[in-house]
Amino acid sequence: MRIVGLTGGIASGKSTVSNLFKAKGIPIVDADLVARDVLKKGTGGWKRVVAAFGPDILQENGEVDRAHLGQIVFSDPDKRQLLNRLLAPFISYGIFWEVFKLWIKGCKVIVLDIPLLFEAKRMDRWSKPIIVVWVDPETQLQRLMTRDGISEQQARNRINAQMSLDWKKTQANIVIDNSGSHEEMKQQFSQVFAQVTGPLTWTEFALSGHGALLTLVSVVVAVVACRNLFNNDGTKQ
Repeated sequence: MRIVGLTGGIASGKSTVSNLFKAKGIPIVDADLVARDVLKKGTGGWKRVVAAFGPDILQENGEVDRAHLGQIVFSDPDKRQLLNRLLAPFISYGIFWEVFKLWIKGCKVIVLDIPLLFEAKRMDRWSKPIIVVWVDPETQLQRLMTRDGISEQQARNRINAQMSLDWKKTQANIVIDNSGSHEEMKQQFSQVFAQVTGPLTWTEFALSGHGALLTLVSVVVAVVACRNLFNNDGTKQ
């Protein structure tokens, strides 16, 4: 089994590349979707975040107002780190569980779509190759302003809240440059797709069993850790 890491930066085009993989029939584990699930009303993640940030972040129906919470954490690095710490164990468990289910089904290639792949530290250790969708800073800024209808300063704040795309580029095994047209990006994707869906090298084959075992062990550890740390209502024991 080959576990491909896919990351980038805000407005870099990572989601577009993820959708191209999906259109080719490659299963995607989307960290953003996992994060949404762990913040649903009544979950352990929801309770921890509400306890830390207060009821003002809630909508009338009790769900988290993600836009409001985003404004809070994007403007305050300490609060952003707090949110990441609160949700990290729940998100990690969710990702490991999705990978485990796909492994059981016999999937040969899985793409982990994780915006904070490098920030999560351990995630990048068992994802190979790691694909970074890169875009030049000015194009990224303009695309973000247009996409979200926000000011230049708001866009810069959101970009600066993440690791530099240039740094991520240096850590990648594969870089997709999305600074140009959509067609140019699709041409690059075709080459990348052929590479990640090709036969395993001898080195990858030798490590594939170890990688699968590591995934299984990670899931078990995550389950045990979550059960020991939290009871059913998400409060610490």
